[in-house]
Amino acid sequence: MSYLGIDTSAAVAVAVVAADGTTRTLVDATPRRHVEHLAPLVERALAEAGTSAAELRGVAVGTGPAPFTGLRVGLVTARVLGLARGVPVWGVPSLDALAATAAAALPTGTPLLVVTDARRHEVYWARYVVRDGGVDLVAGPDVAAPADVPRTDGEVVVGAGRDGYPDVLGTGPLPEGLGGLVVDPARLVGLALARRDAGVAQPVDPLYLRRPDAQPPTARKRALA
Repeated sequence: MSYLGIDTSAAVAVAVVAADGTTRTLVDATPRRHVEHLAPLVERALAEAGTSAAELRGVAVGTGPAPFTGLRVGLVTARVLGLARGVPVWGVPSLDALAATAAAALPTGTPLLVVTDARRHEVYWARYVVRDGGVDLVAGPDVAAPADVPRTDGEVVVGAGRDGYPDVLGTGPLPEGLGGLVVDPARLVGLALARRDAGVAQPVDPLYLRRPDAQPPTARKRALA
């Protein structure tokens, strides 16, 4: 019995988590190749974990926020796997997974800001407070220019947004292990199972936070005689 974690909010990341906690994680950071790389990565992770899709008991997938195309690939793949195997699919915001990873290295009560790259000179952000090894969401998720992200005193800032805009979001040294923080798909599984046990709804709805670049025309253009 095992669970699968998938995140495509940035890199393509896959984890197979066995019932005993054994984890096999694979990451492919090739940009904009989610469609080509995700399915083979899932197959490889299952094989290296010594299991198969038939043994899966659930799929946890990151719901972003993230750009449209990459995020959609992960969500569709998770839904198809869940439907094919007849197992539940749980959606977990990718920023929550980053926050939970950071919280393990921070004392209770620490204000935490998670920021990731949203392109177009913007970042996705969400604010948390560390609580007994976990986190409580305080504000967000949202998208904004780095300078427009709301700040608070004493906060710890983590994520690719900090790395991309150190002059605005870099606020000094980080605790060991929190630099270059990326989504751990095994963390998605852990959060999904904890929320399942707590009776929390986990919809598999994407957090795009803004409309895709390509839009259908709103009206027909009139042809000039």
